[in-house]
Amino acid sequence: MKRVLLALVCSVAIAHADELKPFTTDGCSVFPNGTPRQQSLWLDCCIQHDMAYWMGGTRDDRRDADLALRQCVAEIGEKEIGEIMLAGVRVGGSPYWPTGYRWGYGWGYLRGYEALSDDEIIQVHQRLDEMRRLLDRLDAQLSVPVENE
Repeated sequence: MKRVLLALVCSVAIAHADELKPFTTDGCSVFPNGTPRQQSLWLDCCIQHDMAYWMGGTRDDRRDADLALRQCVAEIGEKEIGEIMLAGVRVGGSPYWPTGYRWGYGWGYLRGYEALSDDEIIQVHQRLDEMRRLLDRLDAQLSVPVENE
């Protein structure tokens, strides 16, 4: 009986491991989002980087995402910060760390450096479309003038 239950639990876990969770971001994770004067100076760079980490993919995809983070931060005039961030994400972003900001965090834990299948790419597009619709609704709500009561 225990074996049957264990097999059932494992098969459910495997079935759900292939489902992409909605995108989340924590900004620059354990690094500041900017300087004390400009507290979100490179936040956009980190959110773009989080998007790549959420999707995951191959070892080369991760390297490209990390180099893009460094380049983005350098382009806003913070080349040294970009270098520090690159070193941090290379060490701390492994898909094998049990963190919410690891490579491929949108998928189940221990996915590793697996290329996205065609079906998974479709899931990515579906999740991005969901996010666009949500942002469009929020934008529309904010565009409606509020009547004075």
